[in-house]
Amino acid sequence: MALSSRRQFVQMLSVSGLGTLWLKNKPSPLAENQFPISCSSYNWTTFFKRQGLKWGENPEFDIAEFAKSGIKALEQSFESPEHVESLMPYLEQYEISMPSAYVNSILHEPDKADGSIEEILKIAKALKDANTKILVTNPTPIAWGKQIAKTDAQIRLQTENLNLLGSELRNMGIQLAYHTHDSEMAAGATEFHHVLQNTDPQFVWFCLDAHWIYRGCNDSHLAVFDAIKMYGDRIAELHIRQSEKGTWTETFGKGDIDYSLMASIFKEKKIRPHLVIEQCIEQATPHTMDSVAAHMEDLKNVEKTFHDIL
Repeated sequence: MALSSRRQFVQMLSVSGLGTLWLKNKPSPLAENQFPISCSSYNWTTFFKRQGLKWGENPEFDIAEFAKSGIKALEQSFESPEHVESLMPYLEQYEISMPSAYVNSILHEPDKADGSIEEILKIAKALKDANTKILVTNPTPIAWGKQIAKTDAQIRLQTENLNLLGSELRNMGIQLAYHTHDSEMAAGATEFHHVLQNTDPQFVWFCLDAHWIYRGCNDSHLAVFDAIKMYGDRIAELHIRQSEKGTWTETFGKGDIDYSLMASIFKEKKIRPHLVIEQCIEQATPHTMDSVAAHMEDLKNVEKTFHDIL
């Protein structure tokens, strides 16, 4: 079915009220998420920048450094199918898998949404050779780094397009996981909740980025655990980042967010997300080690914290 026909179908369900039936569907995963602990490329971008390097400039060097950490899976952020193809030889060389990947999307603007979806589907097709099972997307905000709320019309359109994209990816054997930063927490987190309340759980899953919810809700630990309580059965993936007094720490461990409590809730509720380390650094983060040493520490601590659901 063409994108235009699928969009008409999604809109028809929404207008007729049949779309509310989606909320009664219990999500059924496409595959058991028994993937190795993974790591986001964004971490390495921030560490490399501090070291005077640029992630992506020399892919063979990047993946060689990544492999030294002992982490066996990468979640790379991709911009094009050509980007996927250029990285694949080095992942194979260093035996790094890619069970998940990350893409940005523009889904709230009528004149850009179709093109964005088509490009993501091309990336997804290229990822088939990597056996990628989860594609994470963060719909582009009005302005990066600012909490500017989208209009109701923009949020509705974005939600329809997430359903459309998710249905197309499901046909390819890939789960779409909706990701947020802090922007989506504006105006009572309208965008965040509307998306998860009004998308089909069969098509749109949830990538819980705990620290962006924490930061976006004025450093609220409660907000993180309320999100798990509301949407726990849709969590396909967890992005793991810690902070102390609001500042990102150099390595994952104890801090502002109680990840040990989170792990115990996941065990009790039988939530078993794909675990992705995203322990990035920012300007105020302490500087005591390089990227490889920091990620070795991250892996050890994530394994210890989440051992009951691995």
